[in-house]
Amino acid sequence: MAITMEQVKELRERTGAGILDCKKVLEQAGGDVNAALKLLRDRGLEIAGKKKDREVRQGRVETYIHPGNQVVAIVELNCETDFVGRNDEFVQLAKDIAMQVAALNPQYLRREDVPDEALQGAEVTTPEKYYEEVVLLDQPFVKQPNVTIAQKIQDTIAKTGENIVVKRFARWEVGA
Repeated sequence: MAITMEQVKELRERTGAGILDCKKVLEQAGGDVNAALKLLRDRGLEIAGKKKDREVRQGRVETYIHPGNQVVAIVELNCETDFVGRNDEFVQLAKDIAMQVAALNPQYLRREDVPDEALQGAEVTTPEKYYEEVVLLDQPFVKQPNVTIAQKIQDTIAKTGENIVVKRFARWEVGA
């Protein structure tokens, strides 16, 4: 099947992947854009997995102040180079994660940070549901609920080619 430039352009706009990558996955998927998206996501997970042990010493601190100035969140997002730390994709990711922290008030960064007694004392139907509520990386992204924060980070890793890690976050609310 011949892949058109319109198909490549659409996939590139939706994913930010390179033109050649878009063309290759569209060819693999027989022109099916949804199948190509899945292939790119799987490839992104593979890339992220290979980069997870690389050192991250650059990045940015991002804040989000909710309208009304009653809630503020601050996030430290790290990457490998200052070049990526200034990249538009990375900057937007940092802003989105800060907004996520302000909106959903996660208590922990990752599952490993949740104490056993917190999980046992939680009144939820399943541990998965509890993690979605209190673990930042497991939370559905507020702007796109079918994607978790961890998946959003992995997508950005695939686009930038560098390891990206949320180092820490904090949230303050007036009167809390």
